[in-house]
Amino acid sequence: MSVDSAAAQPATPDSLIEQCLSGDQAAWEAIVRQNWRKVFNVAYKFVGKHDEAEDLTQDIFLKIFRALRTFDRRANFQTWIISISRNLCIDHYRSVRKERQTIAREVDTADLQPASIERGPYQAVEHRDLRTLLRQALQMLPATLRTAVILRDLHELSYQEIADRLDLPEGTVKSRINRGRIELARQLKRLQDKQPASRRRRGAPARGRGRRSGVSE
Repeated sequence: MSVDSAAAQPATPDSLIEQCLSGDQAAWEAIVRQNWRKVFNVAYKFVGKHDEAEDLTQDIFLKIFRALRTFDRRANFQTWIISISRNLCIDHYRSVRKERQTIAREVDTADLQPASIERGPYQAVEHRDLRTLLRQALQMLPATLRTAVILRDLHELSYQEIADRLDLPEGTVKSRINRGRIELARQLKRLQDKQPASRRRRGAPARGRGRRSGVSE
């Protein structure tokens, strides 16, 4: 009876840590399961968006896993986890704030169209409008997706380089880039649809005909 009751007792944090450090995947999954909600709540308070909080929570648990061997067993395990979560959320907030301050420099004309193409006055106006919309659309993305898209499509880093820079698995990087591109296209279309009809690209041919007739003269 006593043996059965002891076996039924949930594993302690110390025993789970020991098993996890010994390579027991089930022990790590138990740690994540027991603490996921607490970590997610911390992340959500910082970012305020469910998808972004989930991504940030996954990043936090990756950091926790890598730091598990450094945990002082005399301390409270959950307190240690929450402390790591808050510190990483603060770092995330600072990086997002810095990124927002430099976004105008990240998205330049050369990132949207080859510099060798000569533009007439109407194309130049349309291009500036598109660049402005792109900046706005990028700002609407969750920070994790925006960073992945910028590093891949603007800085042209490889998936592995992005994974190394963000300290993430390559598969996670690819997923964020794909999701970011889809969301960016959706936000860009939404912004374009909200523009006055006179500024939409479908109004360009009428202007273009007038310009071409002037050239032919």
